[in-house]
Amino acid sequence: MHLPPPPTAARARRPAVQLSVIVPFLNEREVLPACLQRLRRVLDGLNESYEIVFVDDGSRDGSAEFLAARIRTEPGLKLLRLSRNFGKEAAMTAGIEHAVGAAIVILDADLQDPPELIPDMVRAWREGADVVCMRRRSRAGESWLKRASAYAYYRLLNRLSKADIPADTGDFRLMSRKAVQALLQLPERCRYMKGMYAWIGLPTRILDYDRDPRAAGATKWNYLGLMRLAMEGITSFSTAPLRWATGLGVAAALAGVGFGIVITIKTLLLGEEVHGYPSLIAIITFLSGVQLITIGLLGEYVGKTYMESKQRPVYLLRDVQRSRTAALRLPGSEPGTAAAPASGYARDDAAGPARQAAASAAMTGEGPHAVNF
Repeated sequence: MHLPPPPTAARARRPAVQLSVIVPFLNEREVLPACLQRLRRVLDGLNESYEIVFVDDGSRDGSAEFLAARIRTEPGLKLLRLSRNFGKEAAMTAGIEHAVGAAIVILDADLQDPPELIPDMVRAWREGADVVCMRRRSRAGESWLKRASAYAYYRLLNRLSKADIPADTGDFRLMSRKAVQALLQLPERCRYMKGMYAWIGLPTRILDYDRDPRAAGATKWNYLGLMRLAMEGITSFSTAPLRWATGLGVAAALAGVGFGIVITIKTLLLGEEVHGYPSLIAIITFLSGVQLITIGLLGEYVGKTYMESKQRPVYLLRDVQRSRTAALRLPGSEPGTAAAPASGYARDDAAGPARQAAASAAMTGEGPHAVNF
């Protein structure tokens, strides 16, 4: 007969931090004060212990220095500084590996995804969802071209991929500790996080919301970067382009054979003279294009395999800074106060690799994709 554990035992196993909010950023000094203020206001209202994990993806505008100053005086903050710009996917991976909460929320620093929706996400998690995806009902501040291309891309990706990637969803989501542990088992270095979120499965709830324009600053994404990310998603979760290349090659070969038969019949049976230079040039150009497209597709997959074979870390950490305590809004306390005094701050950096490794293993739950130095 199995008896339920006593309440004290259940409390003992409960993570010290209930919610981790991961905020990857690149050169967002202009918007970080508003981001931190709105996050504090929302998270203090949850009456749960929390941490805010900021991941600096190689900023050069003073963003990290601003946060480092706040860490010295405020609880519940953690700052991961990557050694250079590794990209948003790597920054999110770093944040996920270092977050210690029972659930995590990923939020962009530009405030296009409103932090005020976090309580709804937590409520869905409490009701049993391991993943809570936020689906964009509208996309304020984005051009029609970006909206149309995003619409077409997500639907194409879902037709190609075996993973059910919800359309019009980004990185704004909540994941339980169970989902995080499943995600951290995926070893690939070339990471397309939206596909990886979907691949793990687990009970998922989708909530609709209206996306806001940027609170300040300018987007760091351009169309070329978005095209690279789109290609990364397609080649990471589908081999359909290779099959399409094969089909296109077969169709071109059959068309060439058919054209040859027609020319032979006209010449031998009907005695017509063959006038072939324009046709020949058109056919050669078409076949050359088919070959180059096929080689390009093969190159994408071979290049991805080559990068994976190197087994380089997804990111390198320059240092980790954290407040001494998690933040917890207590009855009658002011927003941003802690359950215990936050005296000073902790820092792991290149000066003490052994100490940093031990601290990371014991305190930050560091995963397999990082190297500290």
